[in-house]
Amino acid sequence: MAAIEIADNLQVVQDRIARAAERVGRDPEDVHLVTVTKTRSLDDVCAAVEAGATDLGENYVQEMVEKAEALADEEVRWHAIGHLQTNKVRQIADFVSLIHSVDSFRVGEEIDQRAERASRQLPVLIQVNISGEESKFGVSEEEVLPLAEALESMKYLRLVGLMTMPPYCEDPEENRPYFVQLKHLREMLIERGINAESMRHLSMGMTCDYEVAVEEGATIVRVGTAIFGPRQ
Repeated sequence: MAAIEIADNLQVVQDRIARAAERVGRDPEDVHLVTVTKTRSLDDVCAAVEAGATDLGENYVQEMVEKAEALADEEVRWHAIGHLQTNKVRQIADFVSLIHSVDSFRVGEEIDQRAERASRQLPVLIQVNISGEESKFGVSEEEVLPLAEALESMKYLRLVGLMTMPPYCEDPEENRPYFVQLKHLREMLIERGINAESMRHLSMGMTCDYEVAVEEGATIVRVGTAIFGPRQ
């Protein structure tokens, strides 16, 4: 896709996020757009960065490492948004800005240890399988509280919220209940003693439904196709 098209698409997404926030009385500045660069060429990613994308999301660690090295001179923040294996954590621990997909104590423990070696605090989100789909990663709602308590006790890992991936749908309204459910889950966790600061982010909403997600409280949306076009 031409750089000018990517720039135009990015602006459209940013405008729609702002309008969705304003419809429900939210400050658009409270919603962060993660531009999903999975499988996209370096030229396309550079075009997005040139157009103002500051937060980039990758599903695969090796792809993130390669692009991060190529864009080392750019002021961008990298987000790990795919399923993360413990043996991959060491490759990103010293530069990733946010890990969206913690779904076990073991992964959290590895992140904590790698963050200590990197002498930094590493923010993470707990991935919740809010829809209960067998094909999706993430913990069940019943498993979130004990995992959150365990992660909060760690020294270098810093829990900052929840993430979910509802089912793909043609009608974004079909996913509104899942976004409401994640928001209620956050409120329940705070009532049960999880620090509100550990629950400040809700990463939810993608190309097909990000405006609805913003209306329901998303602080982070992850959008790729609406910016770069369909994957080849």
